[in-house]
Amino acid sequence: MDFIGKIDPGRPVVIAGATASGKSALAIRIAETQGGVIVNADALQVWECWRMLSARPTAADEARAPHRLYGHVGRGAPYSVGHWLREVAPILAGADRPIIVGGTGLYLSALTEGLAEIPPVPAEVRAEADAILAADGPEVLLAGLDAGTAGRIDRRNPARIQRAWEVLRATGRGLAEWQEDTGPPLLPLGEATAVVLDAGRDWLAERIDRRFEAMVAGGALEEARAVLDAWEPAAPWARAIGAPELVAHLRGETTLAQAIGRAQAASRQYAKRQRSWFRGRMRRWHWQPVP
Repeated sequence: MDFIGKIDPGRPVVIAGATASGKSALAIRIAETQGGVIVNADALQVWECWRMLSARPTAADEARAPHRLYGHVGRGAPYSVGHWLREVAPILAGADRPIIVGGTGLYLSALTEGLAEIPPVPAEVRAEADAILAADGPEVLLAGLDAGTAGRIDRRNPARIQRAWEVLRATGRGLAEWQEDTGPPLLPLGEATAVVLDAGRDWLAERIDRRFEAMVAGGALEEARAVLDAWEPAAPWARAIGAPELVAHLRGETTLAQAIGRAQAASRQYAKRQRSWFRGRMRRWHWQPVP
C-alpha cells in the first residue's frame, strides 16, 4: 500500500480491520520496510490450539518479522482484555517499535482509550449466566441490564451481553458506570499511527469464503479434532469462528459441506459486527480503503 511511505517510523502503529481484510500482511510489510515488532490484538489468535482456524501468522510469516502474543495461551487458561493489556505494557516500554494488529475492537479501544478496572467475576456468577444463555438466549440477559449499559451495548453480540450481565450481577454496578471511571490509556491515540482497513462488503465476503476453504484444506479440521474430547462450547477458547461448525461435523451432526457453509456465514456475520464497531468507535482513526 502506497500510504506506508507516509507512516512515521518513529511512532507505534495500530492496525484494525475486519477478519480477512489483510491486516497481518500489512503489518509484515510495515515491519520489513520500517522495522518493528508485530503484536497480536486478536482475542482468538492468543489460543495455542488455533493456528489455522484463527488465521494466525504462519511460521514463514513469523520468520519475516518478530511477532508477540500469538498462540501463547493454553486452552482453559483465563484470559481477558485485562490480561492482554498487562502483556502489552512491557512491549510498549521496550526498545522495539510496536506494530499492533488485530480485529478485536475491545482490545484496541482499551489500548487507546483506557480500560475500567472491573473486579473479577466469580465462577458461580459466570455459571449462572452460562445457564441462562443456554436455556433462554441473550434476550433474557439483555433484559436484566441497567439502562445505561443496555443503551450502548452491541445487542447482536451475546458474549458482550453476557459480560455486562455478569458485571452487574457480581458488582452491583452497570458496565457503563464502570467504563465511566476508566483510567488513562496505555497508548493514547494521538501518540500512534492508527489505521482501520476499510474493506468493501462484497470483496471481503469473497475473501472470507475462500480463506475458510483454504483453512480446512490446510488443517483446520485436524485442529478441531484435536480438541474434540475437551470441547466446551461456552469456553472463551471455543469461540473461534468456525470451530463449533467443524466440531458439529466431526460429531456426525452435519456434512463437511454444511459445516463449511455455516462457518463461512458465521465469519461474514462476525465481519459485519467488526465493521459496525469500527464505525462507531474509531472515527478518529485513519481509514484506509482496501483493496
